[in-house]
Amino acid sequence: MDLIRPWLKQASTRVDPLLAQARGRYQKLEPRERLLVRIAAGVVGVFLLYSLVYVPIVDLSSGLRDKIEQRQRDLSSIRRLAATYALLKSDLASAEQSTVPQTKDFSLFSVVETSLTGSIGHEKIASITPGSDRKLTDGFTEHSVQLKLENVNLAQLVDALYAIGSMSQPVGVATLRIQRRSENPHAYDVDLTCVALAKNA
Repeated sequence: MDLIRPWLKQASTRVDPLLAQARGRYQKLEPRERLLVRIAAGVVGVFLLYSLVYVPIVDLSSGLRDKIEQRQRDLSSIRRLAATYALLKSDLASAEQSTVPQTKDFSLFSVVETSLTGSIGHEKIASITPGSDRKLTDGFTEHSVQLKLENVNLAQLVDALYAIGSMSQPVGVATLRIQRRSENPHAYDVDLTCVALAKNA
């Protein structure tokens, strides 16, 4: 207050004569003119209150409401991302559990051949060819084996698929093509591809 008191005093000395002059002119007006001046002053006061008080408050409230809504949308997006991350993490854990050992001792070719020889017999296996290993994302390698079974009936085909699905190692069937033999409508030739995932060390 000590700092601004001189400025207030200087402003008062300049404003007081103007106020006195305006008051004097107001006193000289007719009653009807005074009423008009009061109405004009009221309109100006309302306009100033609206422009300097109401509008800033409304703008501030609207801005806060927009910010709150944006934060709520951001929070919803974060929750969806967290749920997606948890799901992907669970899928990755499941995939890691459904992998074959990545060792020199493991051979998908040998595992599949042994299983099918025991289920349908070696004579039904026309060919078995190891596929090329395929590097996948997230540190996995896909091993594959292509097989051709000849002259098998439906029961033997079911036994072969069951044998593949019930192996101690997680092996699946990626492709399967069944073709009926022309000389025997109850026999089929089958082309299939077995795959297994291995996690890279």
